[in-house]
Parts: sequence; C-alpha cells; structure tokens
Amino acid sequence: MAERMVGKQAPRFEMEAVLANKEFGKVSLEENMKNDKWTVLFFYPMDFTFVCPTEITAMSDRYDEFEDLDAEVIGLSTDTIHTHLAWINTDRKENGLGDLRYPLAADTNHAVSRDYGVLIEEEGVALRGLFIINPEGELQYQTVFHNNIGRDVDETLRVLQALQTGGLCPANWKPGQATL
Repeated sequence: MAERMVGKQAPRFEMEAVLANKEFGKVSLEENMKNDKWTVLFFYPMDFTFVCPTEITAMSDRYDEFEDLDAEVIGLSTDTIHTHLAWINTDRKENGLGDLRYPLAADTNHAVSRDYGVLIEEEGVALRGLFIINPEGELQYQTVFHNNIGRDVDETLRVLQALQTGGLCPANWKPGQATL
C-alpha cells in the first residue's frame, strides 16, 4: 500500500546535475533548505522525447516567476548528466532544450524516483511527478500523472503561491484573491 507523503518531511536527495551555466555540479534539498528556499521538484521520463521538452522549456521560460517566489526549480530524469547536457546543447527547433535557467538532475541509480514513488520499475523511468517542498523540508504538494500529459506551469505557480499564503484557499483561488 502507498504511504502518504504530503505533510511529512520530504525524502532528502543530492544528485549530480547540469546547472543553468551548463557546468556539472550537485543539487540537494538540504542546500535549498539552508538557503530558505521552496523547492519545485519535477520528474520527467526521458531526454530526447516529445512532451518533455515542452514542459521543461515552459518552466525555464517562466523561471523568473519562481525565483520571485523564493523557489528553486529542479527537473530530473533517470538519464545521465551527459545526456542532459547533449539535450540542453540541442536547439529548441531541433527538439532540444536550448539554454535552461534551472538545473536538470540525473537520478541514474533511480533512488530519488523510487523515494518519491514515481519510478516505473520495469522501464527504469519516472512518471511525471511534481512536488513542492517548503523551506523546512515538508512536502506540501504532490501530483503524479501519466507520461503522455505535460504539466501546466500556471497551475504550478498558482499552487506555490497558494501554499505561501499560509491561509485557506478556496476552489479556483487565484493570486491576489482573499483566503478564507
């Protein structure tokens, strides 16, 4: 039986990544917590696919909005940092990513995908999962869905802002509206 994650401490992670400057480095939840940042962690199945670049580039194009909300965005798949870099170095017109404003992490041992409950074991790839973690390391939001559907960046930003209000947000709440 699946165990509830929301409202609990998020699984800690540290992974190799291609950073926004295209250098190899590391990303970790602990580092974001130390810097008092929210973490928007999203899983996608594989590099050089069709739906993935649409959402990865959409998140990058809106990165300033995440930054304004004190949030760090981390994308990850089970591919290697070398495959990530090759995809980043491929122009968007060629189904590549081009420059990204946030890191892409490599979960090559599948540990993080497994910890977050998104790993398709028999395929060795992750489902599309999105997790929002507050600066104290508590998982505040999760959504996991089939790999043929891309994420909605507007909804991700709306949920992040709703969580940051600290209040009760009614159905269809939008930033700037009153909470309950």
